Amino acid sequence: MRLASRLRVTGKLGSLGLAALLAAVPFAVSAAELGMLDSLTKGAWNLRIRDDGSEQRICLRDGRELIQLRHQQPGCSRFVVEDSADEVVIQYTCRGNGYGRTSIRRESNGLVQLRSQGIIDGAPFSISGEGRHSGSC
Repeated sequence: MRLASRLRVTGKLGSLGLAALLAAVPFAVSAAELGMLDSLTKGAWNLRIRDDGSEQRICLRDGRELIQLRHQQPGCSRFVVEDSADEVVIQYTCRGNGYGRTSIRRESNGLVQLRSQGIIDGAPFSISGEGRHSGSC
């Protein structure tokens, strides 16, 4: 077999192997996505919003309740921008109701720092706050 023919065959096989590897990667990534949120203590959390001094109480089942504090509707699409051991950043879009970008930084399993901004009902919002575990729901 000539060298040029061997390179074409090897290139095709290499491309198929790379495609198979890349096809498997998203499944592994999505299974482990947002693991930091899973490590947060389940139960009641008090959120203190720095901007206006307000407080909100939520029940945390899996930590993802912290992502859409201003868009409480289900069915919004999400895109993970950053997913590390101590911080996650998620952009989301709620068709017909706006979008947001939320950053959650873990200080401990019972204390997080939150920042979220976006558009809701045609108006901008920006919040910065702290979430603390406060007991059971």
